[in-house]
Amino acid sequence: MMRQLNIAGASFAIVAMVMTPVAAAAQAPGSVRDLVGARAAGGEDQLEYRGFNRISGHVEDDSKINYWWNGNTKECVKVVTYNGSFQSLNKTTNADCNQKGGNGDKAAAVAVGAVALLGIAALASKSHHRGDRDYDERGTADFERGHRDGLYNQPYHNYSRSDAYSNGYDSGVRERASQTSYRNGYNYGGGYSGYADFNDLQGQERNYATGQLASRGFLQLDNKKTDTGRYMTYWRSQSRQCLILNSQNGYVVSIESVSPRTCRD
Repeated sequence: MMRQLNIAGASFAIVAMVMTPVAAAAQAPGSVRDLVGARAAGGEDQLEYRGFNRISGHVEDDSKINYWWNGNTKECVKVVTYNGSFQSLNKTTNADCNQKGGNGDKAAAVAVGAVALLGIAALASKSHHRGDRDYDERGTADFERGHRDGLYNQPYHNYSRSDAYSNGYDSGVRERASQTSYRNGYNYGGGYSGYADFNDLQGQERNYATGQLASRGFLQLDNKKTDTGRYMTYWRSQSRQCLILNSQNGYVVSIESVSPRTCRD
């Protein structure tokens, strides 16, 4: 009887471990279902081989969201990449791939209205950039204009003093920084948030550095002592900056900007 219970418990554990990827795969359309969990580089090659073309993309926290269109099958697929692998592939509306038809026509109509209102040639970024913010047509256009300015490293030009433009600019700069995070100095700043510098604190006394971080708007989230020194985590919500400071013998040996998700998890 005990052996049967152990076997049953082991079976339950195995089912629990595979439940999440199976569920994610079940939501994907049949044409790409086998790519759930694939490494992004090989997965994108497979999408192209199967007739898909990447239309657009953006970043949400540490995940990359890309929209792929297959002109032969008329499928628009939303691909979420996290930690270098395809986390999910879900069929979505044609409008998300800048195509006519489908249930996404309402969202497309809002974008067209914004174009007519301000004379913008095209709204490059998707409504997903705006998160849970609900703007009217003018606000939508301001946000999208700000997003493009931040994404393409254009000057901050908020001539209407619009919060929507500022939020869009911040969103665009965050996406640009995430897409180039392979470069040294992973950081961003823009809009009203104001990027807070910290590079000058490396090599300084720890007490001085922590005091400076506090004066610059950083909040200490963690303080751990290890064999390799003391590690402190700092968060600045205004500019969404997350820092990890490492000190040894009372001096800062490194201070690095990391993904905001490190401070939010």
